[in-house]
Amino acid sequence: MDYFEKKGILKKVKRYWQSKKKKREEKIFINCPKCKKLTLKKELEENLYICPECNNYLNMPSIFRLNSIFDSYEIINSDFKNRDPLNFPDYGEKLEREREKTGLDEAIIVAKGMIDDFETYVFILDSSFLMGSLSTYVGYRIVDCFNRANRDSLPVISFSASGGARMQEGIFSLMQMANTTFALREHSNNKNLYLSIMTNPTTGGVSASFASLGDIIISEPGAMIGFTGPRVIEQTLNRKLPEDFQRAEFLLEKGFLDDIVERRDLKNYISKILEYHQG
Repeated sequence: MDYFEKKGILKKVKRYWQSKKKKREEKIFINCPKCKKLTLKKELEENLYICPECNNYLNMPSIFRLNSIFDSYEIINSDFKNRDPLNFPDYGEKLEREREKTGLDEAIIVAKGMIDDFETYVFILDSSFLMGSLSTYVGYRIVDCFNRANRDSLPVISFSASGGARMQEGIFSLMQMANTTFALREHSNNKNLYLSIMTNPTTGGVSASFASLGDIIISEPGAMIGFTGPRVIEQTLNRKLPEDFQRAEFLLEKGFLDDIVERRDLKNYISKILEYHQG
């Protein structure tokens, strides 16, 4: 026994089994980051990824988001190829690991479908894939979504959840702020509706471009929204910020948002907006 302890073998074995146990728990339970309570994954899915203990809004996978909003839909795929414009070291391998881990092709899903009697396009940023960061591919898909909706004279709904521009793509990522904005403007110039829904978190280049340019801008409760995180701002200004700074409720009070809508009410809320717009 002393020999195994000296070689650190017991610690390695212990870490291995703890890792196995954690992975098994993750398949069955989800840990709320706010109250730290474990909830059965199935129960959380049925509750629209809202913690039953503290009512905290957890990040909702994009497929569940589609299913909660649409009565029927089809996912629009893309043959866009340029996924690594700078040949950034190990970036290709990182993307492959993210695809394997999340089951997603990238940080965005684009779909066209029916909400009640209204046809619309939607794109959803999924924060489980590299924090929903704005890559060249993500920008291309958003532009394509607006172009399709403009061609068909249909509304666009976006669900933002992002850490901002993707570092591994540098200026090519930042260019997507302009590309998406131009496509949105063409869509808007033809009197087509754009509804922007901000979820937690919506930050960086996403918050500074298309996410903030909706005809109607709403958010889920408690979402963090802003360009730079509060810790960076506090360090820069050398002052303490309000506790709810950059939260949806604070931004609604300041006039940045039009409304805050509970996740359970989103479908009916969106349907009403589409009805008013069509009327």
